[in-house]
Amino acid sequence: MGAMQRFLAFDLGAESGRAILGILNGANLALRELHRFPNTPVRLPQGLFWDMLRLFHEIEEGIRVGSREFPHIDGIGVDTWGVDFGLLGADGTLVENPRCYRDARTNGILEAAFQVMPREALYRRTGIQFLQFNSLFQLFAMQRQNASALPVAAQLLHVPDLLNYWLTGKAVSERTIVSTSQFYNPAQHIWDKELLQVFGVDPVILGDIVDPGALLGPLLPDIAEMARASSPIPVYASAGHDTACAVAAAPALPRHNWCYISSGTWSLMGAELDAPIMDERALAHTFTNEVGVGGKIRFLKNIMGLWLLQECRRAWAADGKEFTYDELVIAALSAPPFQAVVDPDAFLAPGRMPEKIQDYCSRTGQPVPSGPEHITRVIFESLAVCYRKVLADLEDTLGRRMDVIHILGGGSRNSVLNQFVADATGRTVIAGPAEATAIGNVLVQAMGSGLIESHEKAREVVRNSFEVKRFEPQPNTGWETAYATFRQLTS
Repeated sequence: MGAMQRFLAFDLGAESGRAILGILNGANLALRELHRFPNTPVRLPQGLFWDMLRLFHEIEEGIRVGSREFPHIDGIGVDTWGVDFGLLGADGTLVENPRCYRDARTNGILEAAFQVMPREALYRRTGIQFLQFNSLFQLFAMQRQNASALPVAAQLLHVPDLLNYWLTGKAVSERTIVSTSQFYNPAQHIWDKELLQVFGVDPVILGDIVDPGALLGPLLPDIAEMARASSPIPVYASAGHDTACAVAAAPALPRHNWCYISSGTWSLMGAELDAPIMDERALAHTFTNEVGVGGKIRFLKNIMGLWLLQECRRAWAADGKEFTYDELVIAALSAPPFQAVVDPDAFLAPGRMPEKIQDYCSRTGQPVPSGPEHITRVIFESLAVCYRKVLADLEDTLGRRMDVIHILGGGSRNSVLNQFVADATGRTVIAGPAEATAIGNVLVQAMGSGLIESHEKAREVVRNSFEVKRFEPQPNTGWETAYATFRQLTS
């Protein structure tokens, strides 16, 4: 690696977005946050939409801030959440703002989809966990509802690809984000166009696929001029899916038996494999096969993560009770342990989250948590036992024990939850880096530019540059009771 290089990473999550500058100096990486902005879906009479024009404006602002402070930027990359997409007309215009995956139009869609193709056959083709908001089911819902956008669509672009298109004018699909769609075959590495036809959707909307790190081209002149960039800035496809970026930044050592939890609004828990597993056992445990960096497969399960706490915090704020996340984490320790357990995946829809958790506990014959500290503790303990169940399923499917759990992303700052995970699973937890997604975004750009020669070298940079925290399990029989309750609730 040569002289200092600067890469601008845009990391958009379901709650907020950031522009992070990565400064790569030899084998060390430093980060600097330049711009932060909220990402709030907008509810219209027709449904729940992402405000894509506002998000793109914020990206332009991030580029402007970066160019003002740093005369030379060596690359730009965008990562976002998965599955959601925009449809372009023949002239390249966005036909309709992308729907938020929490939109109600896909409620009940799985039952209808399995009438078209049985779940076993669908899993053998795509290897993807069945979630009602997967891109395939969103398109199927549009087809069933005669959505006006579908007949005039010329190309489908997932959210990071749409943003890249607006930045460069190049409309292509990046492989890691494509793999979340449920019409991509991870074994053959191609779109499953026939599958779309089976569900009544014309596959003409599918474009060319590029690998993470692909150079898309320079920033469009009008955007560069607006940002007052002193020289052309290359835009890289990075890894479009934020979890692919996060896992790419896992500071794992080669040949260790490890798994990961990308912890944020969602928790994505799994292992990094060389090839997909799409057999009956993987289906029975509902694992998904998504593409990672370096040709790897992210064999994982989606879990409703800290969304529960985010929604509770929003509800409490609406009632005039403002809490920071740190305050809630500390408060959770003051609540009595093992009051109740909930299934995190039972809480997809937004709104009234504290009441929903209380109602769930009441319906299942458990003590009902009262104040914020009690509800927060129930959330953390429930996530920990849920992770234990996924770990057991993962080890059963792979036939090997995982010795270490790497917790990555913003949730890795939560020391209470990290210790709960170690205690509930009986495994060593290594937490961090908290900015794993932005780190992975930067490193994939650096790999695309040729500055870093391999994924393993990229992980060396992570280990050289960022501190992590280690949590060892502390025995407590209460976890066995909580786990048994969770198994009973989800059986």
